[in-house]
Amino acid sequence: MEPSLNVLGGPLQPCSNAPLTGFYRNGCCDTGPEDQGSHTVCVIVTAEFLAMSKYLGNDLSTPRPEYHFAGLQPGDRWCLCAARFLQAAQEYAAPQVVLDSTHIRALDVIPMELLINHAIDQKT
Repeated sequence: MEPSLNVLGGPLQPCSNAPLTGFYRNGCCDTGPEDQGSHTVCVIVTAEFLAMSKYLGNDLSTPRPEYHFAGLQPGDRWCLCAARFLQAAQEYAAPQVVLDSTHIRALDVIPMELLINHAIDQKT
């Protein structure tokens, strides 16, 4: 299997191991045919984003021990669905993006300019 690429064209870097994130729970925003939601955007969640996500029916802040999920806190890194990031950006609640850890397939849904505008590292 070839290594995954990030949106900058380099090797995909880990997003988070604490909390353990990624569709495959491997710490990276890897994707594949099973990942219908395209969990490809590595973000640093904010209280504002978590509140918006909960309001929209995806509560990421409440612990769910049955899924070994402690709940996210502001400042945590998380592999977010590309469409949810786009929606958050449209609602002016998008979290910051870690470009090195965001999978190139995020570009199927999100324009690069939007990712750069929300990047923590502001790389171009």
